[in-house]
Amino acid sequence: MPARFPLLQGFAGYKAQWLGRDAMAGLAIAAVAIPSAIAYPAIAGLPPEVGVYASIFPLLGYALLGPSHRLIVGPDAATMTVLAAVLAGLVAQSPTADRVGVAALLALIVGVMCVVASALRLGAVAAFLSRPILIGFIGGIAISIMVGQISRLTGLKVSSDGLLEPLVDLAHQWHDIHWPTLALGLGLLALTLLLQRLKSPVPGPLVVVVLGIAASALFDFEGHGIKVVGALPQALPSLSLPSPSGLPLQNLLLGAGALWLVSFSSGLVAARSFGAREGFPVDANRELIGFGGANFAAGLFSGFPVTVSDSRTAINLSVGGRSQMAGLVAAAALASVMLYLNDALRLLPAPALGAILVAASIGLLDLGSLRELWRISRMEFAFALIGMWGAISLGVLNGVIVAVAATLLYVLIKEMRPHDALLGRRPGRPGFYKLHRFKDARPVPGLTIFLIQGSLLFFNVDYIRARLQEVIDALPADTRWLLLDASAVVQLDSTAAGMLDEVRATLAARGVAFGITELHNTPMTLLERAGVIDRIGANMMFDDIEEAAAQFSLRSSEAQPPVIPTPSPTSVPTASPSSSPLRG
Repeated sequence: MPARFPLLQGFAGYKAQWLGRDAMAGLAIAAVAIPSAIAYPAIAGLPPEVGVYASIFPLLGYALLGPSHRLIVGPDAATMTVLAAVLAGLVAQSPTADRVGVAALLALIVGVMCVVASALRLGAVAAFLSRPILIGFIGGIAISIMVGQISRLTGLKVSSDGLLEPLVDLAHQWHDIHWPTLALGLGLLALTLLLQRLKSPVPGPLVVVVLGIAASALFDFEGHGIKVVGALPQALPSLSLPSPSGLPLQNLLLGAGALWLVSFSSGLVAARSFGAREGFPVDANRELIGFGGANFAAGLFSGFPVTVSDSRTAINLSVGGRSQMAGLVAAAALASVMLYLNDALRLLPAPALGAILVAASIGLLDLGSLRELWRISRMEFAFALIGMWGAISLGVLNGVIVAVAATLLYVLIKEMRPHDALLGRRPGRPGFYKLHRFKDARPVPGLTIFLIQGSLLFFNVDYIRARLQEVIDALPADTRWLLLDASAVVQLDSTAAGMLDEVRATLAARGVAFGITELHNTPMTLLERAGVIDRIGANMMFDDIEEAAAQFSLRSSEAQPPVIPTPSPTSVPTASPSSSPLRG
């Protein structure tokens, strides 16, 4: 069966004994999905039924195209918060736009981006947001979601953004708090957290939904001023293609790009976590196809962008779901709820939604990982805080930009000062060892070996040049060769080529030969094109350090002078070092 249709491929080997467990898993998934399906759309200002649509149809799309038989897709708090920011910007620029239609259109664009990214083998982009920054960013999103529930839990209208301004608004309006709403919301929140702590077999959010609906019916919450969800359409949406008319295309694409990056990154992190725990492989590029199918289905049936749902996947795995049949059963159960339990859902009190979202946000705030980062690396902890600050203080959409910028900065800081070491021999042991790590290691007389543990690129060339100059200034008087161990140099650019040529010339002026060992093919090709290999000399390029050391011993025993080739006039750069094109 073609690999691009994993559903058909999976059912070709489906075992009858799986059916009962898959059916139970599907019902459990639907039970967990109902509270978040109704609550999550509120983050983006969308009606509750849209969350149900986005919980049903993506399951079908992923079952058809997704590679995993055990992952479950659906609404995700982080993606919903980014969607809220994107929708706010787009609707502000086009006030007549329908929020539901715009959300569906964004889902379709995200789906296209997933498929294109898979075709280009861009699955590795999911790792672009480093784990520390992703932890901080999602933590910031969690805090933003909690602050956003002030209105639902108090009955006040708090519209400020950020962290402090909503709290200031709350302080100014505290005398207008609707105390029954607050009491109900805090009570349901406490119940949810208690059930989580007790590891209740019945999910806390589901208990909150059932109790909230029952209490609302018994005590007429709506008549006492407590807001309820209200009427929901008692039908499923028809297939439709949302139109981008009137929306700024550039902002639409930028918003979809932010949604794609965050949803795919957080979704793949969740998928790999479950895969590592349960022993099933996760292929990022194939998952992109599955995510694309899920988002296509969401967009065509009035949904919004989705990704891997950690809570729904966890339930599926805990019950023992073995195939995407569990997702199909969950979709059928959710559709039945929408069609036949519509009147009950109408009575769900808004404070219950606030309690569910706050409880979910507390779960997103990974304090344990933050403590671990503090213990392991203070710099990575600082970058986690940068990601968190961006999401809280600058808004979620700008927070994505901050997270990406922080990731770039993090990579640059790591690469700007690569580690280096001088190498020597240890008595009675083969090979070469770092002099600063082994007290008995000694340099080979007349031979200095300098190891660089990182690529040589324009942004770290000055640092490497300075380190090499320090080594050159400290060379013993009897030094005949200086070898660069390039075994860890996987990338090298023209600026670095110019720097190496300058080092060669500096050493030649001192009567010291410059050589390179274990240079990879790509850097070798660049140095050949730059003419640096010709000026170093082919007989000073070595496959490994042992070969270089043997050649050094042989030439020294023959009393051969250092090999410092004199380039022909045509091969010498005509520009001065400061203006050489090799310097980039």
